[in-house]
Amino acid sequence: MSDEHGGGAHQDVELASLRGPAPKERADAARNRAKILDVAARLFSRHGVAAVSMDQIAGEAGVGKGTLFRRFGDKAGLASALLGVREEDLQRSVLSGPPPVGPGAPAGERLVAFVTAYARFLEANLDLVRLSETASPGARYRTGAYRFWRLHLRILLAEARPDLDADFFAHALLAPLAADLRHATGEEFSADRFADDVGRLARLVLTGA
Repeated sequence: MSDEHGGGAHQDVELASLRGPAPKERADAARNRAKILDVAARLFSRHGVAAVSMDQIAGEAGVGKGTLFRRFGDKAGLASALLGVREEDLQRSVLSGPPPVGPGAPAGERLVAFVTAYARFLEANLDLVRLSETASPGARYRTGAYRFWRLHLRILLAEARPDLDADFFAHALLAPLAADLRHATGEEFSADRFADDVGRLARLVLTGA
């Protein structure tokens, strides 16, 4: 099934492959994982990510601390797992949602819509993204989500501006969407200004003006 605007079916398959298959778990293990993530989300929302310990999460979820660490590694791993669940909604929007984020709009419109949508996603999940991105040097670039976002932008750039180095500019457009930068500018830029400005940056790349 080819899309009139913004790439064809082979590109959708390439993007979808980065999501990977859902991990196979026993039903009880899957329920346990979902319960832990639900408890973590509730505690993080109530107290803030930095203020919640793994001990608190384990106690509230009714599991041993050792179980929690074996399953997620550390709090950054737990944050990444929770973030991954939330990222799936945006990935589904990219793959099959309505335009302009989803297929059906021209590549340039999709690109602007995506960076704006991701800016708002980042705003809503800033502490989780920041913890997962700064857990170790270069952590941001090793996640499947970053590879998904970058490939999506590269595909759109290659169509909208074939004269540009799509590999470089995909990275460049994601650079201001780093959690540390958004955290540092939080008092200076409102959420709306931040989202609008990254959209303007994308338009500048597209128009060259």
